[in-house]
Formats: sequence, structure tokens, C-alpha cells
Amino acid sequence: MKLTFVGADHQVTGSCHFLQACGKNMLVDCGMQQGSNPFECCEMPVDEAQIDYVFLTHAHVDHSGNLPLLYARGFRGQVFTTDASADLCSIMLRDCAHIQMQEAEWKNRKAKRHSGLELVEPAYTMEDADGVIRNIVGCAYDQNVEISDGIRIRFTDVGHLLGSASIEVWLTEGGVTKKIVFSGDIGNKNQPLIKDPIYTKDADYVVMEATYGDRYHAKQKEGYVSDLAEVINKTFAKGGNVVIPSFAVGRTQEILYFLRKIKADNMIPNFPRFEVYVDSPLAVEATGVFQKNIYTCFDEEAMELVNKGINPLNFPGLKLAITSEESKEINFDMTPKVIISASGMCEAGRIRHHLKHNLWRPECTILFVGYQAAGTLGRILIEGADEVKLFGEAVEVRAKITQLPGLSGHADKGGLIEWVNAFETKPDKVFIVHGEDTACSLFAECLRLEHGHDAYAPYSGTRVDLITGAVEFEASPVAVKKRLRSVSDVFARLLAAGQRLIAVIYKNEGRPNKELARFADQINSLADKYD
Repeated sequence: MKLTFVGADHQVTGSCHFLQACGKNMLVDCGMQQGSNPFECCEMPVDEAQIDYVFLTHAHVDHSGNLPLLYARGFRGQVFTTDASADLCSIMLRDCAHIQMQEAEWKNRKAKRHSGLELVEPAYTMEDADGVIRNIVGCAYDQNVEISDGIRIRFTDVGHLLGSASIEVWLTEGGVTKKIVFSGDIGNKNQPLIKDPIYTKDADYVVMEATYGDRYHAKQKEGYVSDLAEVINKTFAKGGNVVIPSFAVGRTQEILYFLRKIKADNMIPNFPRFEVYVDSPLAVEATGVFQKNIYTCFDEEAMELVNKGINPLNFPGLKLAITSEESKEINFDMTPKVIISASGMCEAGRIRHHLKHNLWRPECTILFVGYQAAGTLGRILIEGADEVKLFGEAVEVRAKITQLPGLSGHADKGGLIEWVNAFETKPDKVFIVHGEDTACSLFAECLRLEHGHDAYAPYSGTRVDLITGAVEFEASPVAVKKRLRSVSDVFARLLAAGQRLIAVIYKNEGRPNKELARFADQINSLADKYD
């Protein structure tokens, strides 16, 4: 019964934890790394084809975005998550695949223009996304799910995103049962639309996030609407646009909720009919998923509007841009407007086109409403860059760059402490993950010194024996080095296929000898062809 920390250890993105128990290999989350990360992540402890199950806390790509890559490398197991997260993953993972394929196509066009550059394959394809989506199993909140002999899980609403959950995992091996709780991303209280986090009563071990483990949010929700209205009012008075880089799932819906209130309360009287463009097909689809899950996930305030016949995510002047032509037309209209577009960290998607058209205009405002990981374009802009590159061209930064402080889907330090202190008996050990290096270290120290928890912030590669609680292997931080391409992307796919074949062979142990002999002959025939 082992737990190995793989991703989002002393860094924020790429969440991934490996469990081995009851003869099964399991992952909790399989996220994509975003921005620049200071430390290397360890290799997966087993070949991807040997992983039996994934337990997914929520649909954000830093927790789910590498599921299609897992499939491309041979994984054929089941992915368990909440019903709402399953709905969101069905659109988000396809969107991720679309971006991977687009970026590969762009790099290959560039390679053809410049001799010496290698052609690249996308990390995964739409077929890989579709394949893993077919293996997703949706589960209800608070439902005990028997996975296999000795393995049971339960999802609890943790208030971070529609469908987000902490996951309780019970493992029974050799007559010993241990319970591990994975927090996922813990939600901020009093968020619009979704419910507050629900606490868990007991655990032997806790693996919890620390995104804001070293700071407190500046304001409560009451200040968001007036602050947003003020930014819009001042920008419109100068004749500019308010461009909001926003995560398509979660944050965009929250901003729409606020904008509906601003319009309903006539908080911008000089521009009462201002238009709001949501320029993200993914955000439009995600909004539909939100509306589908109203009765299981919306909080009391949102339900009060629903019960009055008011759609909390719709209002006069809301425009949805689906096609690329509709997206391009937005910047040809010089009327002041609000533009909400993904991605939230400005790393990909249509937001980069809107930055190209608006960053150089001093009358415009670029308003950040979410976390910006180190190394992302969003973080670079917030830190005061005078010039950035977009589509190979230098763009001068003249627009006002600002943030709405406190508008976060993550609990702050106080909220994190409240969540872990809600356990009725202190867990044997609390592992701190999913935070920048300093945040993880400081939060672990705070829990130890101020709250009496046995808290520890592991680096990637650390392995723990869950029976004894002993740290079997304590990994040291390994700084990221620039990697030289040693094998082609296509050859990597071939290696992954070989790993899957080995896993399939092991899974067929015990079949009739006649079938195994036929299988062996087929493999040998294929080997003879390429030997």
C-alpha cells in the first residue's frame, strides 16, 4: 500500500498522485503542466498501460488535461469522477486535443519554412481524447463507490468548480484498512453559483492543496461587483475595451453572473446597453453544462434567481462568438465593450488575438480575474512587461493591466486551515501539494507549529508506505533542465504501444493455452516483419 507523489509538488500545475494497493495501480488526477515549473516531475512509477483506474477531483486541465496522453500511452482503465465533472471533461478534453493539434500544425508550417527544424506530432489527438472520455464513469456526490476488492471511494463537494470534489479513498490490504483524503482544489467560500466546501470528518492521511497557503484574499464577494463595475465604467469613459482573460470553465460563468447583476442594478448608467462578448466555444458549451447541473450544484442565492424565472447567466447585450469569423469581427467594432475570452493565463486560444488588438491601446484595460502561473503570458503582463510577443510580432503594452483581488476559486490560507482543522481527529500525516515552492513550505510549517498537524511538503518522487506511515523514499528537488529531443514523437508513440502490449500480455495470464499460443504467434509474426 504505497503513495507516490508525481506532479504539482512544490509547484501549482500538473496535479498527479500514484496509489498502489490491492494489486491495482491508481492515479488521483492526471493534470497538464502550465507555464514554467521550477522542478522536474518524476517518471510515472509504472507504464501507463499498467494503470487500472484514475480518480479525478475536477475538470480543470491542470488536473485532467493529460488524461488523453495517458490513453495515447496505453491506458485503458476507468476514470471515476462526479457526474458534472464527467460532463465538463467531455468538452474540455476535446478542446485540449484541438489545441494540441493546432499547435503542432502551426509548428510544422513553421518548420517547412525554415530548413533544419523537425516536424512534430501533437502530444495527443482527438481520437485519444474521445477514447479516454468513453472510459469516464460519472458518480453522484456522497455515494460510496466500490471500485474492486479492497478499494472504495466517495466524492464530496469541495466548492471549487462545478463538479469539483475531494475524494475519500479506503484501501484494505492484508487485513489493514487506511483512509486517504485527497482535497483536490478547495473552494473559496461565498462564491457565486456553486456551493461552499463540505468538510470531511476523518482520515488517516490527507493530501491537500496550498495554492494560497501563504496569503489571504483581499476582499469578500460583496466588493467584486462594485470593483468590476468601476473598471468597466472608467475604461468605457476613455473609449476602450475591457478584455478579460478567463478560464472557460468556472470563472467565465462567475463573471457572467456578476455582469448580470451590474446590468440589473444599472451600475454603469452612462453605458446601460453595453455589450459583453464571450469569445470561446468551450466557455459557451461549459455554460450549458452549468445550466444542466443547476439542481445538484447551484447554491441558494443562484437558486433563488432560478426560482424567480431569472437565468443567472444571461442578460441583454450578451453576445456569443462561436466561429472564427465572429471572433474576428469583435475587434472591428470600435464601440467600447467587454470581451471575455480563454485561455485564462493567455497561453493559448482566442485571447491572444484580443491582446494583439488591444494591448497597444492606452484606453483599454486588460483585467485578470484568476491565478496566473509563473512563466505564463498572463503572469508576465501582471509583472509589468513593456512589450510581449504575439504570433511572432512584438506588441507594446500600453493598456492598463489590472487584477480583481480576492476573486478566486481557491480558498485562501484561512480557508485551507479551516478545511484541514475540520477533521474531528487529526490525521496521522498531512501532505501539502499544489502550491508554489514557498507556499508549500510555509503552509506546512504553519500547520506544524500553529495547529499541531504532522505536515510535510513532499517533492516529486517521494514515496510513502501507507501501512506504517513511513516515508520510504524522500525525493530531493530536481531543477528543470532544457531537454534535448532524443527520440521522435512518433517513436515515442511506438514505445508506448509496446508498453501497452506488455500490459495486455499480463492481463491475459490464465486464458486457455490455445488462445495464448495464437496470441504469441501473432506477436512473433509482427516482430519478424520489422526485425
